[in-house]
Amino acid sequence: MDESLDHKLIYYINKWVKLKPEEEKKILASFEKQAVKKKIKLLEPGQICQYIYFIIQGGARSYYHDAKGDEHIYQIRLENNWISDLESYFSQQPSKFYLETLEESIVLRISPEVLENLYKEVPKMERYFRILFQKAYINSLARLNSTMWETAEERYNEMIKENCDILQRVPQTYIASYLGIAPESLSRIRKKK
Repeated sequence: MDESLDHKLIYYINKWVKLKPEEEKKILASFEKQAVKKKIKLLEPGQICQYIYFIIQGGARSYYHDAKGDEHIYQIRLENNWISDLESYFSQQPSKFYLETLEESIVLRISPEVLENLYKEVPKMERYFRILFQKAYINSLARLNSTMWETAEERYNEMIKENCDILQRVPQTYIASYLGIAPESLSRIRKKK
């Protein structure tokens, strides 16, 4: 695997906290690199989430099945993004979600124990993850609010603005599920564009 990919993580951490070279080395040594084929489940309901993943190449999604067996996508993440079930990860309680790769992917992963040690070795990482988790919380609230107050078309436009190549890389049925609409509604919205 290309070692320059590891430095994507450092690049994104340095956007929020400035790292020294020795801190960068400790961070990279704390993460485990993993190549994952397409459609591999990194987590299943009932399992305890053991890792937070930083996607350096590829993509992943998290989803669950409701009581009727219908699938609902909670997260779609592509390169340079984090994905996990943070509730399970931090509480060490069984997950309700599947975590699955969308394409062949390369991820960096870190367990709770290693992350705790990293906080001690590189205190700036505690600040970085606090910022990251705050942003994730705000994004979750914004997404929840958008389902109440925005039209499907507005939610679609916002998603495209955030990640323009998602349409070429993620199946329409997944995008529709993520937006909380039927695939037919997504087709109608796309035809308007």
